[in-house]
Amino acid sequence: MTAHTLRYYERVGLIQPVGRARNGHRRYSEADEAWLNFLHCMRATNMSIREMQQYAALREQGDATSLQRRKLLEDHQAGIAEKIAELQKAHALLAHKIANYKAVEDRTRIGGPQLVEPEEQAEFATAS
Repeated sequence: MTAHTLRYYERVGLIQPVGRARNGHRRYSEADEAWLNFLHCMRATNMSIREMQQYAALREQGDATSLQRRKLLEDHQAGIAEKIAELQKAHALLAHKIANYKAVEDRTRIGGPQLVEPEEQAEFATAS
């Protein structure tokens, strides 16, 4: 994590100010590092700063907020699952298109007929 990110996370309340060494460098504990790793992972999954702030505020309140924190994470996990499903569909479409282009290239090399894309066929049919 960059120094800029750490300063920003401090400024928006995601992390508490930490002690400093004599040279002015921040000194993070193992618990701080674990929390920073969690924050980094949540940002990597596109959790908003606002959601992270909500989670951090609940975390500060202790175990009494376990249910709310779990719910927040479950909602985020559901959003990730939806995004994964969308990406898998897009991946399958790309794999199909790539295979189609390889087939076109193979036919072109051996002088066979050119393959027309289904959407191009639909355009030809409506133009006639």
